[in-house]
Amino acid sequence: MRDRVLAAANIIVHWNAVVTDLADPAAGRLTGLTLQDTKTGDQSPLPCDGLFVAIGHNPNTALFRDALTLNNGYIVLMSNESSATSVPGVFAAGDCADHVYRQAITAAGMGCRAAIDAERWLAGKNQ
Repeated sequence: MRDRVLAAANIIVHWNAVVTDLADPAAGRLTGLTLQDTKTGDQSPLPCDGLFVAIGHNPNTALFRDALTLNNGYIVLMSNESSATSVPGVFAAGDCADHVYRQAITAAGMGCRAAIDAERWLAGKNQ
């Protein structure tokens, strides 16, 4: 994917930059944004009429590395039929546990599955 982006003539990559402001979002349409250079702190305007936000391909699971079983940063589920992790009573859902699809709609479904799994686990503890 990286090579395709860098080879595309109609894509300009803004390295070491973060979006700090959106121009005219209250007007109901985007007319530009402000980029801040993460190395120098300099800010610059960028005219545009659209913005796509992506979180990337690395799940934000570093805080679980000493507690849960991970595989390339993704939380390992103990089976395909459950959202249970390697720690009893801990369930995972969404992008942090889904290395294949990484999509919001599957994350929502996995969240529901994890809630049901947690409810059943808690119910079993009360018997």
